[in-house]
Amino acid sequence: MPILIPVLILFGIALFCGVLLTLSSVFFGVKEDETAVAIRDCLPGANCGACGYSGCDGYAKALAEKTTDKTNLCVPGGDGAAKEIAAILGVEAADVVEKVAYVACNGTCDIVEKRYDYQGHKTCLTANMAYSGDRLCTYACLGYGDCAVVCPQNAIKVKDGVARVDPKKCIGCGICVRQCPNGIIHLINDTERVIVECSNHDKGANVRKYCQNGCIGCMKCQKTCPNGAITVKDNLATIDYSLCTGCAACVEVCPVHCIHEGSFICGAHF
Repeated sequence: MPILIPVLILFGIALFCGVLLTLSSVFFGVKEDETAVAIRDCLPGANCGACGYSGCDGYAKALAEKTTDKTNLCVPGGDGAAKEIAAILGVEAADVVEKVAYVACNGTCDIVEKRYDYQGHKTCLTANMAYSGDRLCTYACLGYGDCAVVCPQNAIKVKDGVARVDPKKCIGCGICVRQCPNGIIHLINDTERVIVECSNHDKGANVRKYCQNGCIGCMKCQKTCPNGAITVKDNLATIDYSLCTGCAACVEVCPVHCIHEGSFICGAHF
């Protein structure tokens, strides 16, 4: 009896709490919107924020509550997700503009000189805190792979000290863009064919001292482009993709070969 009484008391308390929780869920529980749940199941679950919302749940809720009618905001999900969402909402599917990331740095280990031997924690974020990294070019890829760690598709590898994106695996979520402390990873429409693989804004004479492949702001690309799509701003060539036709005239005249031509659609690295 001395043991049975405490056991019965605990059992009674547990039973009471169970009944109380059940009643609370019935009378005070918030029911999920079935439409939002169905839409959420169509999304890839990357929670990358590329759609402009906090994550897949936020985007699904916005569509279900009709605070947005854009079914094509999920870049990682692509056209497939857009069509499924449109079918649930009973609207016409909109085309998704697929994007892919690229690293705007062309300076490998044997090209960009280092100014000191970094012995700290091997992350780009930490290395960047020590005088903007160990490279003489303060705009260079630090090469410790923070972007590769966060990539949900394992689409980024560090090669010769520079992060490189595999366009076949990249889903355009943009997580790597936000992770890079130097801000040299960019998203671009996968239909584009020409990119500038450099982020340096120093004057050309200074760039040549520490990087053989850095943009020197010579303006040859700007003068050659037949559509006025490429201009040199703050000593760096910049492409206006609304004007670029992919003719690659700028690629041919670049003396340091920092402008590259390729095809993201075909999965070919620039």
